[in-house]
Amino acid sequence: MNWMEKELADMTDASLMRSLRVNSLVLECPGYTVRGERLLLNLSSNDYLGLSQHPVIVEVMRETLLSEGVGSGASRLVTGNRAPYGRLEEALAGWQNCEAALVFANGYMANSGVISALVSRGDVVFSDQLNHASIVDGTILSRAELARYRHNDMEHLRFLLNKYRDKRRKLIVTDAVFSMDGDQAPLCELALLKREYEAMLMVDEAHSGGIYGRRGEGLCHELGVQDEVDVHMGTFSKSFGVYGAYVCGSRTLIRWLINKARPLIYSTALPPSLVAGISKALDMVQTEHWRRERLHEAIRLFRSSLNEAGFDVGNGDSPIVPIIIGDNDTAIRFSGALEEEGIASVAIRPPTVPAGTARIRFSLSAVHSNKELIDAAERIRTVGLQQGVL
Repeated sequence: MNWMEKELADMTDASLMRSLRVNSLVLECPGYTVRGERLLLNLSSNDYLGLSQHPVIVEVMRETLLSEGVGSGASRLVTGNRAPYGRLEEALAGWQNCEAALVFANGYMANSGVISALVSRGDVVFSDQLNHASIVDGTILSRAELARYRHNDMEHLRFLLNKYRDKRRKLIVTDAVFSMDGDQAPLCELALLKREYEAMLMVDEAHSGGIYGRRGEGLCHELGVQDEVDVHMGTFSKSFGVYGAYVCGSRTLIRWLINKARPLIYSTALPPSLVAGISKALDMVQTEHWRRERLHEAIRLFRSSLNEAGFDVGNGDSPIVPIIIGDNDTAIRFSGALEEEGIASVAIRPPTVPAGTARIRFSLSAVHSNKELIDAAERIRTVGLQQGVL
């Protein structure tokens, strides 16, 4: 296995090597992380609504842990389907105004399981070129043909839909909010094309669920196209602050997935305590509107502060705020310098993003104060000048 050492050395030379670092949380300091002995403002977390340390969710999980035990003990189709699952899925279906819902272990397994259950050889998946890796891998596993369209380019998608219009099944898949750029998919246009070409439409709301919509249902509801979406997918590891994923849709879809989605069939069920914690988080996502309001206020403030500092972060309204650096070395140095300034912000490099677009990807939370964000923007400006990015 010596070939690994050679390739790892090549990755190191290209500034593409990754390693694991220990982070710790301090309950008294939401929005921060501890590395070594240093308390850092956490601008790399997906805890958008600040629920990951909420004491009410913790207490619900503790109580369920004591009554239901540590693990589920089996897959859901064997004996792992405990009572908290049914309560959560009924609540999810009501929240999304769908007929039924299904909980998966995580977003990667949900996307790979759904896509490979819906299409196979002889079918085609139309996927935005910036979609999450789980969507790409789900397509590969399905053995359907992959037709990647240029990012948010509806004319290119139309061209591909025409090219493959005679395929047996056609599935259009997109992120609602793209995880590395923070921009939105043109969901209204996608809904029109879906109808015109009689395709299925699947939307991944991982980075938009909890943030958009009157009750945090996501961008599809915010834009009023939810009834055009055949597969609503989202995660509990971001705005919900917990772990897991969901798929909502028709009863037929959910029955099909229970019988065909291999990651669901062949995986041990989530622990009941975790499922109970998700249910409590779902209640809070729907009712504590102030969290969304506070998050959007933070987004506007942070984006405008970085724009005023001279960075081009676009005009989006998502909590994902990227600064495109370009080369890998500079991005790593930028990230390290920010850590010295008390900010945790990770350098994102290929293959997560296209070559030549290494970046610092900031992620905001409702628990960040205005003062923290204004101070952070000034420190980011200082580092940008030092690193020659500004």
